[in-house]
Amino acid sequence: MGLRSNDLIERKGGVKRYMPADLFSAIADPTRRRILEMLADHDGYPASDIHNQFQSSPQAISQHLKILREANLVHVEKKAQQRIYRINTESMVELEEWIYNMRQRWSSRLDALDAVLKAEMEKLKNNHKE
Repeated sequence: MGLRSNDLIERKGGVKRYMPADLFSAIADPTRRRILEMLADHDGYPASDIHNQFQSSPQAISQHLKILREANLVHVEKKAQQRIYRINTESMVELEEWIYNMRQRWSSRLDALDAVLKAEMEKLKNNHKE
């Protein structure tokens, strides 16, 4: 799954922006989704604490964090020797808006299909009565 460069989301106020395809690649991985869930539950989480939550090597988790950073899903702040990760709420809102937009599109299409099916059922009923 991924978006093409012409996949748009419409934000509140009518502003349209492209949803980056790498965002979907980033959240496709279950480890990265778990990291996002952890960051959603904590305001600022040190990389070492994130590493400790997984059986994967610290290097593997660092790679996951890098992918999340590149997709703009997380922010990192250096404090002394620590790297503190936070979820990028703006990107999460954009993702939510894109999902909402897609749900609206599908709802409209399903409503139209429902209307067609009801009309066809009514025709069948009327033809059957005759």
